[in-house]
This record gives sequence, structure tokens and C-alpha cells, in this order.
Amino acid sequence: MLTAQHYHSHTHGQVSDHVSLTYEDRFLRRKVLTLASGAQLLVDLPQTTSLDHGGALIATDKSEIRIEAAPEPLLEVTGESLHRIAWHIGNRHTPCQIEADRLLIQRDHVMADMLAKIGATTHEVVEPFTPEGGAYGHGRTHGHDHSHVHDHGHT
Repeated sequence: MLTAQHYHSHTHGQVSDHVSLTYEDRFLRRKVLTLASGAQLLVDLPQTTSLDHGGALIATDKSEIRIEAAPEPLLEVTGESLHRIAWHIGNRHTPCQIEADRLLIQRDHVMADMLAKIGATTHEVVEPFTPEGGAYGHGRTHGHDHSHVHDHGHT
């Protein structure tokens, strides 16, 4: 089985294959992935890493496997004061993809209810999710992870 032990935030040349992963699946250290070609790749990185859309896993044979953001269920958020809405989303440490005329967040009925109360409009979409990284460097922010699951009875 092909193994990748290194990651780069961009490709360096010709890619040999690619893999589409959701936002959550792009945060890993060790895992077997199935590539677009059907081949299997053992990812064995030295530390847990946030893989970015457009990044590359470097296999032991020096081949590059491009990372792509897979389409996933999201909420498209729009409204009159998008900057104010973005502040409320950020205040809750929610990953957010910021665009000129809309925001994208992972689907969450609690967030949707809160956003409606402040005048935002939400619409369910299925798209690749590439939220902003943390203010102190690349990669994801970790927010308030308390290492337990909040099960609200919805999927």
C-alpha cells in the first residue's frame, strides 16, 4: 500500500491522483484513504494536520496526491449586515467560509435559529467547504472543543 508521511499546502508539480474529503475528514494524522483512482493510501503524518483544498500529500515514492474539498451539507447565510452576521458566527467559534455576498457554515439548526433571530437568511446547499483559517497562521481554529459530542437528536 502506498504511504504518505508528508503534507504540503500546495502541489509542486504533476499530481498522480487526488482525494476528495469533507472539512472534518481533512483533519487527520493516520488514516487509510481511498483515492479517486480507487487506490488506497495510508496517511501517516507526524502530527494531526489540517489538510487544505489544493494541498498535497507526498507519498514515499515522491508522488503527490492533491487534496480536494468534497461537497457537503452547508448553510448559505445572507443578510443586510453580513459583517455583523459574520461577527456573531465568529463569536461562536464556528468555522465559516467568507465570500463577498454570502457566508457558508456547516448545517446546524441551533445556529440557523440564532441567525434568523438577528435577521439573516439561511438556505441549505451542498458545496465544498473551505472556511477561513485561524488568525495566528494557516489551518483551522479549534473553537470550544470539550472532547464530547452534543447530540441534539438531529443528523
